[in-house]
Amino acid sequence: MKIIKLKLKEKFKYKKKVIIKNLILNIFVGIHNFEKKKKQRVRFNIEINTDPNLKLNKKDLSTILNYETVINNIKDQVRKQHHELLEDLAENIFRIIFQNRIVKKVNLRIEKLDIIKNSESVGIDFSKSRI
Repeated sequence: MKIIKLKLKEKFKYKKKVIIKNLILNIFVGIHNFEKKKKQRVRFNIEINTDPNLKLNKKDLSTILNYETVINNIKDQVRKQHHELLEDLAENIFRIIFQNRIVKKVNLRIEKLDIIKNSESVGIDFSKSRI
């Protein structure tokens, strides 16, 4: 009798995601005159899916998405430009994030926190994927 040993090759499917949760910035945003004169609190929640097949290389930081860089780029964007609509702001944030080639999908929620009485927040929730 011959014994055959089977070698099982485990395969995994990865999903890699960078999360920025409840980033609150004071920014100029809105179409009303009072919104153009006074900054308001805006909350950002961002999920960024990156290439799951890209192997991490500690010596090559281009294999990861640095959340600090993403946050600093968003801060720069809102500092240099008034956005009349949250939708315009979202498109500018998508443009910034998708400059990194390892990004595959971005879920973005932007909420004004103090604009409507009797509500915690109002805002938008968008998703964009690289084709």
